[in-house]
Amino acid sequence: MELWVLFGTFVTLLLIGTPVAFCLGAASFATVLYLGLPPVVVFQRLNSGVSVYALMAIPFFIYAGDLMVRGDIARRLVALAGALVGHFKGGLGQVNIAASVLFGGVSGSAAADASAVGGLMVPQMKARGYGTDYAVNITVVSSIIALMIPPSHNMIIYSISAGGKISIADLFTAGIVPGLLLALSLMVAARLVALRRGYPTEPFPGLAALGGLLLNAIPGLILIAIIFGGVRSGVFTASESSNIAVVYALGVTLLVYRSLGFADFVEATKAAVRTTAMVLMVIGCAAAFGWLLAFLRVPAQLVALLADLSDNPLVILLLINVVLLILGTFMDMSPLIVITTPIFLPVAQAFGVDPVHFGVILILNLGIGLCTPPVGAVLFVGCAVGRVPIWQVMRTIWPFYLAALATLIAVTYIPALSLWLPGLFH
Repeated sequence: MELWVLFGTFVTLLLIGTPVAFCLGAASFATVLYLGLPPVVVFQRLNSGVSVYALMAIPFFIYAGDLMVRGDIARRLVALAGALVGHFKGGLGQVNIAASVLFGGVSGSAAADASAVGGLMVPQMKARGYGTDYAVNITVVSSIIALMIPPSHNMIIYSISAGGKISIADLFTAGIVPGLLLALSLMVAARLVALRRGYPTEPFPGLAALGGLLLNAIPGLILIAIIFGGVRSGVFTASESSNIAVVYALGVTLLVYRSLGFADFVEATKAAVRTTAMVLMVIGCAAAFGWLLAFLRVPAQLVALLADLSDNPLVILLLINVVLLILGTFMDMSPLIVITTPIFLPVAQAFGVDPVHFGVILILNLGIGLCTPPVGAVLFVGCAVGRVPIWQVMRTIWPFYLAALATLIAVTYIPALSLWLPGLFH
């Protein structure tokens, strides 16, 4: 009955449009009252959920990404991507994907990637004769590459949701190969669609022009090396890395590029504060919710249930992926990470899945959910940028969904894709 109270309250509030954080908090509070526990338990768990040192990395990575967006870094990275891959079949579609890889290593946010890269690429693609749906499809699905490569703040949320026992450096490293594989899969899909529709390629600008664009983009690209290299080498922690990223972003945009005005600085600061408040509220309430799941022995019961269904880890991972894909269609990513990690990580570990490997599976799976209706936040951003109805995009997005799902299957059943690179550093 306790689980009916917990999940019933949560689902009911969610269906009537209550913000996710309040759904989690109210469901936890109602269940604690039903159990006869002191209500203060909810607030204690909420407080302990946000009183984690590693969480300091999230607001500063968000802030650094926003400064880079407003400081004209995205335009330079897109120009470099255009010179590198614009002459491939699919032209600006390939540029869009390559730009998502470069910008994702700076922002760590799928929504920021879709907004910044899409804002630059979608109008150009429409002007060159590309279909609006094609431009938005690529913008939306390629933006989830940012979730896989450093500095993905969702990897940090996963580490904290797992009890802080999983190395953030290992998670950052583990996402690189799957992120690049996702980019490659999307490039193949973009090429096939472009061939069928007869889209043009862009002329190669020459090595001299490519060198100039690379030189112009280097100050922004150095941030990727600072974040990954510093954390991976142990020179500084993820939280320290995020602070350094903000200082560096300010230095590049103010002193090198001189592209960040005072109004942009203020807006970036406000946006980072708003996003941080929202994320931390969700994490705190989800921590209370997750504690109740553990208290009610939900993970143990789920392990027993799945063990009755099958003892094959391949089947278990398939079932987990299907459930996560369904959940991702109607809930946002951050709360889902906090809610599902305490449930499914023990299940995965019980069947011999490495927690770092499972983290990559989880992030990629829920990233796909950001691109699916009815609550796909990144899908909404892409459609808003392209000024196109969602239904028009959904009719033709399936080749890119298939590419993302193929990558998810490969990452799920080939652990080496996630674990090979972290293993080199041990």
